[in-house]
Amino acid sequence: MSADIPERPEDAAWMRRALSLADGVMYTTSPNPRVGCVIVRDGQVLGEGATQPVGGPHAEVRALRDAQARGLSVAGATVYVTLEPCSHHGRTPPCVDALVAAAPARVVVAMGDPNPRVNGEGLARLRAAGIEVTAGVCLDEALALNVGFVARMSRGTPWLWAKMAASLDGRSALPNGRSQWITGEAARADGHHWRARSCAVLTGIGTVLADDPRLDVRHVATTRPPRKIVLDTHLRMPAAARLLDGTETWVFTAREDAGRVAELAARNARVICLPGADGRVDLPGVMRWLGQHDINEVHAEAGAVLTGALLQEGCVDELLVYMAPMVLGEGAGMARLPLIEDLGQARRFQFVDVRGLGPDVRLRAQDPRRLAAARAAATPARRA
Repeated sequence: MSADIPERPEDAAWMRRALSLADGVMYTTSPNPRVGCVIVRDGQVLGEGATQPVGGPHAEVRALRDAQARGLSVAGATVYVTLEPCSHHGRTPPCVDALVAAAPARVVVAMGDPNPRVNGEGLARLRAAGIEVTAGVCLDEALALNVGFVARMSRGTPWLWAKMAASLDGRSALPNGRSQWITGEAARADGHHWRARSCAVLTGIGTVLADDPRLDVRHVATTRPPRKIVLDTHLRMPAAARLLDGTETWVFTAREDAGRVAELAARNARVICLPGADGRVDLPGVMRWLGQHDINEVHAEAGAVLTGALLQEGCVDELLVYMAPMVLGEGAGMARLPLIEDLGQARRFQFVDVRGLGPDVRLRAQDPRRLAAARAAATPARRA
């Protein structure tokens, strides 16, 4: 079998066009990955497309159909696609079959598909058909779009980021519990983007009882709003809560109560009992359950107690922190954690982005080991 073709000078620019198409379907494809595809010959676009909502055509098929609608053959062309073409029958036929039939000269992919039903098979079938393959172009940019999909496929649990808003001295609320609004309008609108891109928004019963949040994405236009999840050990969820707006909500509890289950079911809330050894909701168990139910990304927006518990149980992959240029003094911290006596015990993250949003700043920090594991899982299988 021939060796893979090295990256060419023009490849990154065309791949970034494909990544832009994938970014354009950020809010609509889950649980499928966000994928873009561009077909090029002699510097001209023949066709392009992005993956459609579940059950619809994938990016490669959309691009091939676009070329066909223009009356153009893609034989001998170069296909740029942000994810390894699928090689299995799911809700749609294998994209690799459509590509082989179209006979391009070369396929360039950004990242491999860690789905065990693919995992290198798509690239192998392209090579076996005599199509040249270049793999790993703009890998990190592609991974950033689909880190949740990679996490779920490679380790069985979603990628969870914990969203926090705080003052410069790390206070998320005043001593009386008031926290609206520490950050400004631009930061709140940005937070809705992160809610909207997730498969699920997670909070705790304490936040529901104190703030009665809607947890919706009213600042973002999307046909696929994220599911809402409440962690509620003692099943105190009010049936009149504003987040029970008719969309399906999952309530995780450690208490069996058929009457409350029926009451909440009338508001389209599904109750899942997952008790842990300490009598509280089993947080790692929740993450496993979500992975089994096609949840790629979780946006956790909770108080200091639940945020601290998620960190302590190793459920957090990323921190999404909005900081306002103010000092509050006494008040609630961002996460309640046990005291440590040595810096070596600290949970460490690495900054990956800092961005100004009006008067505020957004900090993103990821667990470096988990990011490295996701990158390894997304690295395309190569041939020497």
